[in-house]
This record gives sequence, C-alpha cells and structure tokens, in this order.
Amino acid sequence: MTPAAWKTWTALGLVYVVWGSTYLAIHYVVVGLPPLLTAAARFGVASVLLAGFLVLRRGGAAFRARLRQWAGAAVIGLLLLLGGNGGVTLAERAHLPSGLTALLIAGVPLFVVLLRLLARDLPAGRTLFGVALGFVGLAVLLLPGARPVGVSLLAAATVVCSSALWSVGSYLASRLDLPADPLATTIGQMLGGAAGLLIVGLARGERLDPSRAGASALLAFGYLVVFGSVVAFTAYSWLLGTTPVSTVATYAYVNPIVAVLLGAVIAGEPLSLTTLVGGGVTVLAVAVVVSERAGSRQPPDGERRGFGGDRGEPGTLEATGALETYVPEERQGRVRSSRT
Repeated sequence: MTPAAWKTWTALGLVYVVWGSTYLAIHYVVVGLPPLLTAAARFGVASVLLAGFLVLRRGGAAFRARLRQWAGAAVIGLLLLLGGNGGVTLAERAHLPSGLTALLIAGVPLFVVLLRLLARDLPAGRTLFGVALGFVGLAVLLLPGARPVGVSLLAAATVVCSSALWSVGSYLASRLDLPADPLATTIGQMLGGAAGLLIVGLARGERLDPSRAGASALLAFGYLVVFGSVVAFTAYSWLLGTTPVSTVATYAYVNPIVAVLLGAVIAGEPLSLTTLVGGGVTVLAVAVVVSERAGSRQPPDGERRGFGGDRGEPGTLEATGALETYVPEERQGRVRSSRT
C-alpha cells in the first residue's frame, strides 16, 4: 500500500468511526449533563480551537468579512446546530437509542433533494427513486416496533424535524453570502449555533454543573469536542482536497451503520426487525442519492461551505455527522456553493 493510499484510508477511517460514534457519545453526555447547554459548550470550545488554528495558519486576514456575511453564517449555524444537533441531543435525552437516531438523521440528503425540487432544480430519475425509497424507510423507522417500549413517537419525530432543519441550513449554505474563508465560515456557524443553543437551553431552565456529571459524561464531552469537531473535521477537510468526491461521500451511509453497531455492542441498544428493515432501506436510499451527486463530481450540498458531517453532530457534525468544511479554494477549484 502506498503512503498516499495509507493516508487516505486512515482519514476515511477517522471520518467513518469518529463521526459514526458521535451519536453514542451524545448518549453518554446527556445522561449526566444538560443537552442544549452541553452542545453550546461543545461548539463554543471547538470554535475557539479552530479559530486558533486559522490564525496560526493564515493570520487575522482570514476573518475579514462584512457583517452581512457573518450574519449569514450565524443563521446557518442556528439551523444546523440548534435545529439539527439540538434536536438530536433532546431526543437522546428522551432515551431514543443512538443508533436509531443516526438512521433517522441520515435522511438529510432526502430533504435537500425536496428543496431542490421546490427551487425547480430537477434531479435525475434515480435520485427521485432514492428519495421515495428513503421516505419509506423513515416511515418504517417511525413505527412503534422500531423504538424501545416507553420511548415516545415525539422523540423520533424530533429527530426527523432536526434532519429537515439541517437540510435547510445545508441548502442555504450555497445560496447566502458568507465569509470568503471556509474555515472562518465554519467558526461563524459554530458561534451562531452555540449562542442559539445557550439561549434556548437557559430558557428551558437548564443549568450546567460539571461537578454533578459522571466521568463517562465528561469523557464523552471531551471526545465530541476534540475528535468529533476537530480531528475528524480535519481529516474530512483533507479528504475533500485530495480524494475523489465519490469516495468521500460514502461517509453519508457508512456513519449510520457504524452508529447502529456501536450502539448495539457498547450501549446494548436493542435491534428490532423493524429497525433493521427501516434502517437498511434508508441507508440504501441515501447511498443512491449521494452516489448520483458524487457522480457529478460535486460534493453533496453543504459540504463545501462551513460546518458539516457530524449531524449528531450531521455530523456529525455531530453527526452530524453530516457536514461544509475547510478546504483551500485553490485545491477545490470550487465556486461559492455547498451540500446536496
């Protein structure tokens, strides 16, 4: 194996495993810490770390942007992180299994295709078939048999709404005027999202007291900040600049599989036949949709401008996955555009 191939597979492995594991990490975080305030702290700390990296690499000039551009980044951050990641943390706090959460949030590309249709951007027939198949899979995942006894439909529906909000943020990321430097855009999105999470968390009566959290919650929080929001993010950035989009885009359907396996093996989350069928159909549909966009040699919408991947972070940011990241423009040959 050549050094280049070794680096590629290492970076892909990081994106697959780390972003796929963020859902499980959130599962442990919300057991001992308030969901929204913890998410606010996570993205606030991550934004500071990324800002330090950007200053060291490109200097303060990278942050030069108009107020309107920073406002655009903040709005997208609210949709992605408050609407997307915030909903995921609330659902997992309501005991929705992390694997099922990842399968439901994987529907982001399906919602983005619907937004393209509303904008009269007609996708290929294979993509439309994938979307229809994907919504069948999501409907199966919302059936009672996919959730453990005692977990309400509201928790699952919250994740579907989060997926829709994430897709709106991803879609707008290619259409709003944003800071010229992609990493500066990411930082603006993280700060905007963190501010929204903080305000809503305080309004809900949440109080952040790390002294009352267990070791597992604190370790999971550190993992989300360092690995979920920085390490995997950096690996994903490198991949977009060096690897075919068709290869990079595989994270969209690998991450949910990783999340389901980790949830079952580590957290002992149950896997019902309903979950396996609905999840399998959804992941297959996402693969169909993503492969069509990857075949056009364009990253999925939202993966070229700002935060992404981890929705649980998409994702993973969290999450996220999904994900929208820093790659020097001269290496991407890109226009001002974003995720599908």
